[in-house]
Amino acid sequence: MKQGKVDVLLGLQWGDEGKGKVVDVLTPNYDIVARFQGGPNAGHTLEFDGKKFVLRSIPSGIFQGGKINVIGNGVVIAPDLFMDEAKDLEKSGTPLKDRLYISKKAHLIMPTHRLLDAAYEAAKGKNKVGTTGKGIGPTYTDKVSRNGLRVGDIFENFDEKYAAHKARHEYILKSLNYTDYDITETEKKWMEGIEYIRQFHVIDSEHLINKALKSGMSILCEGAQGTMLDVDFGSYPFVTSSNTICAGACIGLGIGPNKIGEVYGIMKAYCTRVGAGPFPTELFDSTGSLIRELGHEYGAVTGRERRCGWIDLVALRYAIMVNGVTQLIMMKSDVLDGFDTIKACVAYKHNGQIVKDFPYNIEQNIEPVYKELKGWKTDMTHITSEDEFPQEFNNYIKFLEGELETPIKIISIGPDREQTIVRK
Repeated sequence: MKQGKVDVLLGLQWGDEGKGKVVDVLTPNYDIVARFQGGPNAGHTLEFDGKKFVLRSIPSGIFQGGKINVIGNGVVIAPDLFMDEAKDLEKSGTPLKDRLYISKKAHLIMPTHRLLDAAYEAAKGKNKVGTTGKGIGPTYTDKVSRNGLRVGDIFENFDEKYAAHKARHEYILKSLNYTDYDITETEKKWMEGIEYIRQFHVIDSEHLINKALKSGMSILCEGAQGTMLDVDFGSYPFVTSSNTICAGACIGLGIGPNKIGEVYGIMKAYCTRVGAGPFPTELFDSTGSLIRELGHEYGAVTGRERRCGWIDLVALRYAIMVNGVTQLIMMKSDVLDGFDTIKACVAYKHNGQIVKDFPYNIEQNIEPVYKELKGWKTDMTHITSEDEFPQEFNNYIKFLEGELETPIKIISIGPDREQTIVRK
């Protein structure tokens, strides 16, 4: 019997690259779509048939009929937020309970995790990381310190387990002098979310996935956030709490590395970042503001303004390397349609030296070295084939492929799933 395949799709920048739309476009080619890390801090926006959906925990393949969607063991789940998200989808006519499978080994975000998130940020003073406040970091902290509460725990002595974890969190909060809170209503809804989760297929997802592979099925692994937010390889400490890189798919789903085939790396034609942390190509001028307005660069979950800048090829080369990217997908090319000149950062000036390798620390003494390219000055949102691309845009693609040594296979020229060009 033919062995199935596992392909991985992930962001190469600081998140918000447009992963949700691409997963939705690619899912017709796969039997299973699986999330392998992150939590409700990441919003994947999909637009089709004149409607807009924001997915936070549920895989983006949920809209494709007949596909199995898996929330893997590497994901952290907030039951109340999951319930809200799922019920919204059910209202839109998307049948979830026969399509969605949840790993027993996924960890639960408790109401007190959100309090700890706020308390830890407050304790940092001026050195805040800029978290979304959803309790993600404290949940992963409990996981690695062997104090976590998992989805599988909801089926046995759950009240007792929950009370013990809550008491430990309250002890920590008291030690941080963070005592002015009331989670009565939040906790009530959270418990409703627990009951709601019981209605789904709660399984040992690593068995489901590996049996599916053995039977010849194909799997698309969906990452959240972006490579430059990886806890090991991102711009630490301004990172997320999980491994967002390709290796995270193996850990977050229980897949052997020899099963990985294509690695799709998603990038924007420019660059954005949300929250605190270094951003070498950030624009503080009217150009940065214009990119934000044209690209509607506001967080899908938080609504926060995204910081905007030119594309950073030093960071992208690094992301391609640590992920083993086999093909690139470029999003939001249309946002740059009206610019006379497009800039791309090809190197950094770091402590007086020109460097092309991504350095250990990009917080200080980093100056981007730019190459300027002529803009295409064409509205590309109605283009249906790469044959219609203006020459200047073809030049931009060729330049990026040369610098990144990786082919750009898919190009997005608008938010709708139809505004996607697959290159020959």
